Amino acid sequence: MKKRILVLAVSVCMALGLMGCGGNAAGSAASSSDGKVWKIATDTVFRPFEYKDDNGDFVGIDMDILAAIAEDQGFKYEVQILGWDASIAACQSGQADGMIAGASITEERKSSGWIFSDGYYDANQCLAVAADSDIKGFEDLNGKAVAVKTGTMSADYAESLKDKYGFTVTYFEDSPTMYQAVVGGQVAGAMDDAPIMAASIKDGNLAMKLLPETGNDPASYGFAIFNKDNQELVDKFNAGLKNIKANGKYDEIIKKYLG
Repeated sequence: MKKRILVLAVSVCMALGLMGCGGNAAGSAASSSDGKVWKIATDTVFRPFEYKDDNGDFVGIDMDILAAIAEDQGFKYEVQILGWDASIAACQSGQADGMIAGASITEERKSSGWIFSDGYYDANQCLAVAADSDIKGFEDLNGKAVAVKTGTMSADYAESLKDKYGFTVTYFEDSPTMYQAVVGGQVAGAMDDAPIMAASIKDGNLAMKLLPETGNDPASYGFAIFNKDNQELVDKFNAGLKNIKANGKYDEIIKKYLG
């Protein structure tokens, strides 16, 4: 998810989106020996990986995995709900130590300064259209517009196909707005991570459907840092991830959100 960075957004979002260490998924579980509190940035809406539930609590697969790993490894953290662009900017500027936001692990990102953990979830991107649409695949998109979230793997996927199939790409800053554009008929379809769209359609009762045979090869999501001095945090994440997979906690989290 290679994006245009809006550094100004960081200071604003940090003022509004900082979550303290508590006993829930957005806080920490155990104290680290040196008392350090790691600052972890994340997106605002990337259901079911991070989002606000009906009670207004910030929850999701990423939040639960982070909490479980922190408990396993005994470190403290606080979550900064900044959005995708601002999370990257915060990490690059040193205002955050790392980010967890459904970031796909790619060689392009590694070469541009991302330092990833081991993969914690495999996902691919696909096309979704309105429930009553007669579009059955990419061949039906000629002359139409397809929505994507700015700077994501889905945007890259759409860009790689647009010339071949004759569609244009329309950019949005968040997934919910993009989905509403599909339902409202402003665009013919949307490309996004398949599990995110499936969960959003189901939980939000959206009049959309995923199209078979439109997905690309899966890629792993990873926890990321941008400063090698924070390698300790990646090492803790990897060790904790291995342990929660072994003890069944990881499967419990995935089942909770995806069934």
